[in-house]
Amino acid sequence: MARDKPISGSTLSPRDAKRFIEANTRLLAPPLVPELRLHLAEESLPIWQKTEDELEAVGLPPPYWAFAWAGGQALARYLIDTPDLVKGRSIFDIGAGSGLVALAAGRAGARRIIANDIDPFARQACRLNATANALDLEVCANDLLSGAHDTNAESDAFDPGPADAVDIVTLADVFYEEHLAHAATAFAAHHHRRGAAVLIGDPCRSYFPVKQFKKIAEFQVPVTRELEDSEIKSTAVWRFQE
Repeated sequence: MARDKPISGSTLSPRDAKRFIEANTRLLAPPLVPELRLHLAEESLPIWQKTEDELEAVGLPPPYWAFAWAGGQALARYLIDTPDLVKGRSIFDIGAGSGLVALAAGRAGARRIIANDIDPFARQACRLNATANALDLEVCANDLLSGAHDTNAESDAFDPGPADAVDIVTLADVFYEEHLAHAATAFAAHHHRRGAAVLIGDPCRSYFPVKQFKKIAEFQVPVTRELEDSEIKSTAVWRFQE
């Protein structure tokens, strides 16, 4: 029997990640997207603390994958509500987390869905959530935003990877840090120029460049005060525009 390869050079294997996710989450429907069930944490602090206590030694990031964030819920709702936009098309979701947006595209009839995340736990969560929803999903580990920090960069200034082969690129809740926001904006600009539709789910977080995006829908998203500053977060779906 083949042995699982360790994650990120640690002693932690994909099987360990699967066990951790299953032991510390429940299959729950995000409030705005009841069509899907995801492995989510019922409370934010316990799983965050457990990740820090038990997994810090192997250098893994916080468990962002364990929550249905406002931007992801809004974008997922929009995709399901507008199936003509995605039906028969290929979707590449960057910073996929739980896979909520990618799986919503699959539920809406996308021909091919690819979920990208640099967090190995997020990628394992995407696989588990795809299975839970009887959907086919490809997982990509490439750090596609690395080096994409210059919003004025030419289209070949960084390697966009397999996202270049898709019709629609999606990003949700990625504008919470300045460097990441610049990278995401440059990435969005590249794929807009090559003809892809670039859709964003974001509640206007600190570094969201509003002037470069057009609002196409808005939702009142139920969230938790442990993660956000309110129980209802006004959140928009945006489309990149030059």
